[in-house]
Parts: sequence; C-alpha cells; structure tokens
Amino acid sequence: MKGQTNTSVAEFRVLIIDDQSLVHDALKKNLTNFGFIHIHSATNAHYALQLCEEESFDFIFLSFNVSSDKDGFHLYEELKFCGHINAQTTVIFLSADTSQDLVNSIVELEPDDFWSKPLDSKKIIDRVSYLINARKRLKKLYELVDKQQFAAAIYTAERNLSRQELEDYHPKIKRIIGKSLFKLHQFEEAERYYRNLLQVHDYSWLHIELCRSLLKLKKEQEAEQLLATLFIREDTCFAAYDLIASHCIDEERFEDAYNYIKRASLLAPRNINRNKKLWDLARLNHDRLGQYKATINIYKQAKNSIHDSPHLQLNVIRSAIDLASASSKNEAAVLFKNAHGMFEQMQQYEHDRKIGPQLTIIKARMACLQDDKNGAETLLKHISGDSVHDLIEDNLDKMKAFHEIGNKERTVSLLGIVKKQIAGDNLTSKVIDKYLEQESIERTEINFTPKELKEMAEVNYKHNRFKAAYLNLSQAFLLAPNNLPIALSLLKVLIKLVPTEPLNKEQDKTIAQIVALQDTLTFSADNTLLLNQYLMGLKRHPDQIEHADQVAL
Repeated sequence: MKGQTNTSVAEFRVLIIDDQSLVHDALKKNLTNFGFIHIHSATNAHYALQLCEEESFDFIFLSFNVSSDKDGFHLYEELKFCGHINAQTTVIFLSADTSQDLVNSIVELEPDDFWSKPLDSKKIIDRVSYLINARKRLKKLYELVDKQQFAAAIYTAERNLSRQELEDYHPKIKRIIGKSLFKLHQFEEAERYYRNLLQVHDYSWLHIELCRSLLKLKKEQEAEQLLATLFIREDTCFAAYDLIASHCIDEERFEDAYNYIKRASLLAPRNINRNKKLWDLARLNHDRLGQYKATINIYKQAKNSIHDSPHLQLNVIRSAIDLASASSKNEAAVLFKNAHGMFEQMQQYEHDRKIGPQLTIIKARMACLQDDKNGAETLLKHISGDSVHDLIEDNLDKMKAFHEIGNKERTVSLLGIVKKQIAGDNLTSKVIDKYLEQESIERTEINFTPKELKEMAEVNYKHNRFKAAYLNLSQAFLLAPNNLPIALSLLKVLIKLVPTEPLNKEQDKTIAQIVALQDTLTFSADNTLLLNQYLMGLKRHPDQIEHADQVAL
C-alpha cells in the first residue's frame, strides 16, 4: 500500500510553517524520504501568507507557536478566510504545548491531525500515509459534504462502511454521517444513530452529538443528566459548556448562557466570536466587570489576527468607563487612569474620519466621569449625523454619552437606530435585542449613572431622607446589580425604612438578589459581616428564617 501511495506523493505540494529550524529539518527529511518533492518552508506567518498567495498547497504543517508575528490559531483562521485552506487541504497542527486550553482551541478548528513536538520519524511516516489514503479514498465523500449534498453523502458513507479496506477510516465516515443527518434536520434519526454508536464506541464527540440531538428534540431533562457527566470529563467539558451555552441563548435563558459561556471561554480563550458572545451576555446581565474583562481578552487575543482593529481598543476604553461609572471612587480612579492611558495611545487616529469622532465621544464620557458635564456637552455639540451605517458599538457609545449629559431626545433616537441595525434572528441579534430592551427602559426612565445615583443617595441618607435614598439606590442597583457597595447600601437604607414601612414583595425579591451575590462575587470578611448585620436587622437572615419555620411547625 505504501508503494502505491508513493507513486502519487510527488504531485503533492507541502508548506511547513514553524519558527524552529529543527522542525523544518525533521519534517523535510522524512517527507523527502517518503517521496514528497515540492516542500516549501516559512518561519513566520507573513511569509507563509505570501507563499500561499503565489501557489496552492495540498498539505500544510502549521505550528501553533509561530511566535514571531501571530500564533497558529489566528494564522489558520486567516488562511481559511483567504481561501488558502479548503476542503481539499490537509492541515496538521504542530505544538510542543499540550495544555488543555490549547488542545481545546486546536480541536475547535477541526484540523485533519494534531502532532505534539518533538516529532517522531515513525509517527510522521505513519500519519502522513494515513492522511494521504484518507484523502484519496474518501475524496468523493468529502466533495459531497463540501457541496452540501448531505443525503448523497450519507448514502456514500454507508457504502464506504461496508468496505473492509476502509476500516481505519470508519470513525471519520461515521462522524460525517451524523453531521449530515443534523444538516438535514433529521434529529430523531441522529439521536438513534448516536445511541447505537455509543453501544460500540466511547468517542468524546459521540456523547456531545447525542446531547446536541436531545436538546434539539426538547429532551432537556435527559440532556442535562448527560451534560452533568460530560462537564467532569476532561475531553468533553469544553464542548459541553459551549453546546449548552448556545442552547441557552437560543432558549433566551441568558443568565444560564452567561455562566456556561464563561466556563467555555476559560477552557478555550482564543476564539474571538465566543469572546464577543461573552461580552454581549455580560452586558445583558449587567456585569460591567465581566464586560471589561471580555473586551480586554478580545483585544489581546485578536492582536495581529484578521479580527484586529483599532475599534477593539476603543471597546476596552468604553467598557472601562462603563465600569468606572458604577465603581467606588478609588476603583473609578484606577479605571480612569487605565482608560486615559489607552486613550492617549489612540491619539494617532484623532484625524481619522471614522475613529476621530469616537475619540471625541469617549473624551466627553470621561469628562462626565469627572463631573464636568458642561465640558462633555461642549464636545458633543460637534457630534452629529446619526446613521444606521455606523458601527453598532459606535452608536451604543454615542447613546450612552448623550444619556450621561441628560439629552433624552438624542438618546431615544439613537436607541431606535441601533434596534434597526441588529434586526435578525441570529444568536448575537437575540442577545443584543434583549440588551436594548433593558437599555430602552433604563435610558429613558433613569437619567443618571449608578455613580451619580449613589452619590445622591448618600446626600439624602445624611439628611434623613431615607425614602429618596432608597429610590436612588434601587435605580442604581437596577443599572449595576453586581455592584456590592450599592447592594449593601440598599440594605442599610431598607433598615431605616422598615420601622415605618414593612417590607413588600419587591423589596424581598431585591434582598434575595443581594444574598445571591455571594455565589458570584468575592465578599471580604468586613462585607460578609455587614451583610449578616443588615439581614439580621431586616429579619431576613437564613438563621432567623429557619428558626421562624421551626416555630411555625
């Protein structure tokens, strides 16, 4: 079989992308001995892209650690985006790092193979032989999938499974059948198919795909039982979290989706689209710190990739301002300093037609942070021409700026424009649409930032205007439900109101929401003590509730 393979090997064109000369030497030597002739080398992403512009390659050996300009993850994305990698290209990832987050990131790209360094000569020959034969013998099947002829792909795949000489390729063939069933929306058939396969195999992807089928068929209880086992398996936990996060978004369970996608992003941090979903869900769940972290991660991970853009840096500054507007004075000062530092770096774009106005808007928002609303108003006088053709993030930030100076008419107008921009039924549209529902209420009914509302509450509390302080803090908590100082201040004010006004259902709901923050935020010893004191004062401490239940019995 090897001799038969070698007769056609000379026709294949190979590209090796790695910044280590030893890897190039090892691969070239073994591939030449195997019969390859056309072998090209690149030690950085820039030269690799240049070579791919000049000719096409059948085999690409791609190191994850091309450290000189961009990593293999982003280079793969760019090669695929530019059409240099297609269904007929065999891609083998190389890496000395086999940490789980890196493996998850690579597996997500679905390359043909993944080899760990240092490379072994026998493995090179064996795996190359396998991959060549897979391409040759399954060529028709791959072409049908590439043309989206899924019914024909299933028929061809089932015939291939009956051929004894293709036994080594049965896992690939079986996976193609399952994916094709899904593409044809034959979810019941897919469920039966995966259940039958699991009687024979324990492939990690089989468990994930069965779970996907169950979710599509609304068999959520069984899916959740299966997911509980997949979450604790190292080879399935990432895919399980990613799957259930997407399902929760589809079902508009956005709080659950946020919790799951946070875990998936930690397990595979390089995927920009997932990080963008994380950012969207963070703002939908009023997690301003989560938004800030997500924008920083997007900015870092996108460096030198096809996703890289000055707008990513703008988004970090914007989220820092959002977080600062709901933070304590000391925290806000640190955030302002960081935002201002990045703002100074972006002054090179001051005269850019698109980015220049965004820097002016940011400057106005920073002025508001420093209680200079007059200065902010002066800056925003030069901002006109709202349009659906502007970027969504640009319009959102503009809307916030006009809201912060109290221009309700312009705020409502910009909200309407953004709503038109996100019309659609994809996952991002659903999340942003829900977010805009919240923004519409908050930006039209609440005229101040969380920081301003808290300061107003402090003045009202000092003058014994407890009801006014409560209203201020209730609005602040609505805007920033993960802000611990606001939450504790709200309990403190409620204690003052209780003697004259017993707690109502809405206030009890707010108290329960504040208690639940212990599951998501880190409480200092002092904060825990304050929380318990306030709950005792409100007769809502768990020990008091338990005692009351016992007395009632």
